[in-house]
Parts: sequence; structure tokens; C-alpha cells
Amino acid sequence: MAAKAKHLVDALSRPGPHQVLRGDLALVGMPGLVFTPRSGLGLPAIAFGHGWLQPPLRYRGLFRHLASWGLVVAVPGTHTGPLGSHRLLAADLRTALDVCTGVRLGDGAISVDPDKLGLAGHSTGAGSAALAAADDSRVRAVALLAASQTRPFATDAAARCEMPSLHVLAGNDLVAPPAGNGELIARSWAGPTRVRTIEKASHLGFTEGRHWSNLLVHGKAEHATQRLTRALLTAFFLYHLTNQDDYLPLVDEDVKGAELAPDLAVR
Repeated sequence: MAAKAKHLVDALSRPGPHQVLRGDLALVGMPGLVFTPRSGLGLPAIAFGHGWLQPPLRYRGLFRHLASWGLVVAVPGTHTGPLGSHRLLAADLRTALDVCTGVRLGDGAISVDPDKLGLAGHSTGAGSAALAAADDSRVRAVALLAASQTRPFATDAAARCEMPSLHVLAGNDLVAPPAGNGELIARSWAGPTRVRTIEKASHLGFTEGRHWSNLLVHGKAEHATQRLTRALLTAFFLYHLTNQDDYLPLVDEDVKGAELAPDLAVR
């Protein structure tokens, strides 16, 4: 790992300089959460899709972390049941971006730049993020964690996505193995693509705490996986949504334990 990338992992895995506010999307008619810096105008924003059976609160550390680095994060709490609709969650992700750009947050002290929007997600929520990105020309960057196939197919949607993407796969994933749907979605992506595999991560390594779904879904919360994911997503979105070139080494260079896939380089 290059010295600059290693330094950025160390720096960006720690909380950023902003105090964080937490709100509720239910105030605008949608179950879910929103995390923001305490203040700021023209901020970047992302909407995040939760994994199968996972409540949004299982990712709250990631959301707080991104907000501490200056991003607004909106998280629909819909379709959390076993038969949740991937298509409708994708629609809710787009609605969450509408909320970010159309509503003054934090007592009017926070606004979002409509030209600085991204999407992210985990598991089937990552697949839904791909569905949403394919139908939303506002989206400038997409990050997917242990992406799983959806209906409609996320692989088909990826072929219509021309924005940059980051695909983080889990090396110990028995639900969405790294050579399975996550890689297929990455190979189908029409725009610039970077693929990393966190070798020791399980499917639920990106989540936090305990939940009854651990009895059904392989894996458990993993601090090392979460730490590395926070740094990678922070660098990716700050670079692509705010044009901060200082973070490019962590976007483009190998990272110990999460090297770039050599056959899926930027294209």
C-alpha cells in the first residue's frame, strides 16, 4: 500500500471535523433517517439502501462518519421485511434524494447541491441503488457493498449506469460471494469502475451490533471491515462529489486487505 493511501486510510477512518445531527425522514412522510453536518450550504448528499432484513440503524456508525466529513446521508427505512420490493426501495432512494435537495435541513442551516448527489447500499440495498442510479441522471457516483442481485436485475441496470462506481466485495461472503453477483454487477457497469475485495469480511461485516437476522444471514458485525469501509466510501464520495483531489490516492491505489481487482480496472 502506497504511503499516501495508508495515511488517508488512517485519517479518513477517524471521525471528520463536523458535528453531526440526526433527523427523521418520517417528518416528510417516509420512514427512515437522515444524518447531516451541523451546518453547511451546497453540501453533497447520498441516499443509502439497507441490506435484506437490515434496519437502517445497523449502519448508523457509517452514516455518522460520512456526515462528520461533510456529507448529508438519507436512509429510507422502507421494505425491511423478507418480501420487500427492490424496485420500490430504488424509488424510495430517489425520493430521499428529492428530500435532500428540496427541503432545508437543520433549521435552515443546511442545504444540498443538486449537482453533488450519490447513491450507496449494502446487499440487496446495493442492488436497489444500482436500479435507482440507472433511472436518475442526477446521480454522480455510486458505491456498493457486497451487492446482491435484485428483481429487476441490477446487472441489467448497471449497463445503463455511466457514473463512476466503487464495488466493495466481501472475501468471506457466503450470501453474495465475491465472484458472484457483486462482480457481475461491476463487470456490467457502463461507467468507470473500481472493485475491491475486503478479504476477511463476511456479508454482514458491514453492519453494526446484533440483530435477529444474524440467525438467517451469514456473518456478523466486524470492526475492521467497518473501519476500512468508512475510509473507502469517504474518499470515494469526497473525490467524486466535491472534486477534492487530495483523496484520489485512496480511490486509485491499492489498500492492504482491500486491493483493487487487476482485471476490473478503471475504464
